[in-house]
Amino acid sequence: SVSRTSPNLAFVPACLPPDPVEVEELQRFVSNSKRLFVMTGAGISTESGIPDYRSEGVGLYARTDRRPIQHAEFVRSASARQRYWARNFVGWPQFSSHRPNTAHLVLRDWEKLGKLHWLVTQNVDALHTKAGSQRMTELHGCTHRVFCLACGDQILRSELQEHFEALNPTWKAEAFGVAPDGDVFLTDEQVCNFQVPACRKCGGILKPDVTFFGDTVSQEKVNFVHQRLAESDSMLVAGSSMQVYSGYRFALAAREKQLPIAILNIGPTRLDHFASLKLNSRCGELLPLIV
Repeated sequence: SVSRTSPNLAFVPACLPPDPVEVEELQRFVSNSKRLFVMTGAGISTESGIPDYRSEGVGLYARTDRRPIQHAEFVRSASARQRYWARNFVGWPQFSSHRPNTAHLVLRDWEKLGKLHWLVTQNVDALHTKAGSQRMTELHGCTHRVFCLACGDQILRSELQEHFEALNPTWKAEAFGVAPDGDVFLTDEQVCNFQVPACRKCGGILKPDVTFFGDTVSQEKVNFVHQRLAESDSMLVAGSSMQVYSGYRFALAAREKQLPIAILNIGPTRLDHFASLKLNSRCGELLPLIV
């Protein structure tokens, strides 16, 4: 049930093929686990053609001087929202068309086999959902949903795209590169005439259902994930440097519970000094080798 389509490696850092010894070590780790807790990050989606922020040479921070929008800026500034939504509108058709890669499908299959107890993703791209994972928490939300900051009404991002098109029938813009969270790069001149719809129920501000930088994950969601971790007997981190505290806190909790922790990530991570196992390979190349 694993896809054999070729991965898109444009945003994947260079690395060596999996070492047979490391494959054996991860196989032993997974085999010894009965209730595996998995946390994924942007590095699992780069093979689907979605760039990340921090990867050496190919991440957004390495390629450009651009930074993601801050929560406070989005909430307080109409011009910041206009810029964000214009960029998101242009990027949405491509971003929403990305498909799960082999790594997403392997984790879905582990869930079906009863090996994976719970999956927490820091990604907002819906690729785990598209792959069919169900025992899952989207820690930072999902770009495929939009909600009103005033009344809380939710709509699908695809529905909002139709509202954008109706409000901007003659607006056109050529993108200058793609960013990790579904938007593209546009100039201020391109953005200035873009019209942004308000909530159809109350006229409030529409925001993607994601945790922007500078915002916090709800305590209810954090508590829920801690409960799933408490039920688990080991932790696997796949495709994340764990630099963001909202995810890192669960690795700290796993260490406190003395759970074995394995890391599969190209490049160093925040957990390297206390992990039981660290593997420097592509998720989509190594995970399918584990039975």
